[in-house]
Amino acid sequence: MRIPFIAGNWKMNTTVTEAEKLVLEMLDKLDRIEGVEKVLCPPFVSLVAIGMMLQSSSIKLGAQNMYFETEGAYTGEISPLMLRELCEFVILGHSERRWYFRETDEVVNKKVKAALANNLKPILCVGERLEENEAGKTEEIINRQVISALNGLEPVHDLVIAYEPVWAIGTGKAASGEQAAATIQFIRDVLAKLWNKSIAQDLRILYGGSVTSVNIAEFISHLEIDGALVGGASLKAGEFLNIVEKTAEIKARHL
Repeated sequence: MRIPFIAGNWKMNTTVTEAEKLVLEMLDKLDRIEGVEKVLCPPFVSLVAIGMMLQSSSIKLGAQNMYFETEGAYTGEISPLMLRELCEFVILGHSERRWYFRETDEVVNKKVKAALANNLKPILCVGERLEENEAGKTEEIINRQVISALNGLEPVHDLVIAYEPVWAIGTGKAASGEQAAATIQFIRDVLAKLWNKSIAQDLRILYGGSVTSVNIAEFISHLEIDGALVGGASLKAGEFLNIVEKTAEIKARHL
């Protein structure tokens, strides 16, 4: 069975001091929760400090973004070479990067390749916008994003995919469990055609978009959904702990 996966994406929130305080509030309890891979993704400025706090724990560390070149005249960017000494995971292709910073499918593909080449595990985000969803284009958009992001790659085991419908991110309007599960099954079908059925079943695919401790059970109860990429709720220690605990409890019943 695929190991459940919960990642907290803090986005552009918390100073280093605030990040340390947040981790301190949940470190012991979060560390003790078994049966779930737990990842925290703070801003770049906190990676070193949080990494030190997590050193002897079961909690993993991830970055929120990365440039595809290893070094050079790219003022303000962070390279995979810089990240690989600090963390294990990196979020790539998030809708906020695609929309606000105009990252194309081709750029996301370069980032995925660069991450893998530097022993970083990508958390690849895909998802449709509201108008695309209402026009019945969800599968068309998801198919394009997945195939483009993985273009030129042989089957990759060190990869997590997060389905995040753009219309659900930060809006308080989550997809239904049935909607999310159907789209995630579609992603597995795409992976099976692109690579093979075995890896399509092995890779973990998450849901993201207004996930809370109240609705997490609706998603995790579906066998197709392996966890969640949590945004705002990951900034509240008690809320994030509840999400991870409920995930562990529900998935344990399926063993």
